[in-house]
Amino acid sequence: MRDGPADRVASLDLIRGVAVLGILAINIAGFAGPPGAVLNPHLPQPGTGGDEIAFSIKFLFFEGKMRALFSMLFGAGLMLYIDRTDAAGGFGAGRQLRRLGWLALFGLAHFYLLWWGDILFLYAVAGVIVLFMHELPDRTLALIGGGVFVLWHAIGAALDHDAVATEQLVYNGFATALQREWYAGARQAMADYADIESAIAARDFVGIVAHRIESDTLRPLEIAFTALGETVPLMLFGLVLHRRGLFAAEWPARHLWRIALACLAAGLALTALLLAWAIRHRFPPLAMQAIFINWGAIPHLLMGFGYLAALTALAPRLAPTWLGRKLVAAGRMAFSNYILTSLAMTALFYGWGLGLFGRHGHAGQWAFVALGWVLMLLWSAPWLAHFRRGPLEWAWRSLIEGHFLHNRR
Repeated sequence: MRDGPADRVASLDLIRGVAVLGILAINIAGFAGPPGAVLNPHLPQPGTGGDEIAFSIKFLFFEGKMRALFSMLFGAGLMLYIDRTDAAGGFGAGRQLRRLGWLALFGLAHFYLLWWGDILFLYAVAGVIVLFMHELPDRTLALIGGGVFVLWHAIGAALDHDAVATEQLVYNGFATALQREWYAGARQAMADYADIESAIAARDFVGIVAHRIESDTLRPLEIAFTALGETVPLMLFGLVLHRRGLFAAEWPARHLWRIALACLAAGLALTALLLAWAIRHRFPPLAMQAIFINWGAIPHLLMGFGYLAALTALAPRLAPTWLGRKLVAAGRMAFSNYILTSLAMTALFYGWGLGLFGRHGHAGQWAFVALGWVLMLLWSAPWLAHFRRGPLEWAWRSLIEGHFLHNRR
């Protein structure tokens, strides 16, 4: 299915548009701060019932699901780029490697200059790994992806067990003095980290950048290597689905809807069970971290597949509508929208802007999510009416090509 220029796949762009909007619903807690608030409606201070509801909505429908969706789309896009470059007589894998190198530099700039939650550097590192595997058979890639995904999170869950079990003993009043002391130290470390991040966010732009460079020098590498076991498999799944014709409208709609309903029902049920446990236990911080990173991995994956199948089935009818055209445009400019969202939100929350950091709980954050969604949907299509690519897409492509590309229509 094509839309506009011949090298655009409307279904991919539409799904990417949904994903870049959905990512903001999760990232907003990190922007509004402090980082620990991403995991809990009662950090850094107790939240309201409205905060619990807002957090629960994010957890049920967005957390992990949008990341899975975005990562699978990146894998599909990686293979699509190689195919098109090879078809044009170029060396697709080599150009993709150069493309990922520039993406890594963009990611580092994003981390040091704007926001600690960058995923571009991670995607560049994971993309290189996937690139060196892309010629393997689809079945092999799917088995590798599935095996690594399950094993990675199973090991993580096992490593989380002792900390979570100790936390529950403390909550239930059965912990030893040594366990209570350990848990008090863990909670104090979380509080100290929140205070440090709040103090950093209150600084001016130069102060924040100086801290990231001086104190968080290697953090992009740390983030990348702690997430590769999830991100690489997701990219492999997306690559295989592209090669199997998912985005080329080769799968019957009824087949897609069966997959969507089965995956969404199973994933939502498992996510709801995790949420019910968290609510019943008042969102214990160490357990919430384990849920976000490892325990919720399978439900997130299932719902990611469900969203992907449903949006692919909807794309032929949705893309030509007013909303569909806006989503396609936002997806075509996903790189620009992702970075400009960071710029807008840090301007709202950090000290060099309006300084709203730490002042809005999860309920209040939805207003900023809505603002970001409106801005992305409203500016993307008018920009593309006058330019071939988004501003950062143009800069990225020009760097890959080694010269300034003509961008005006």
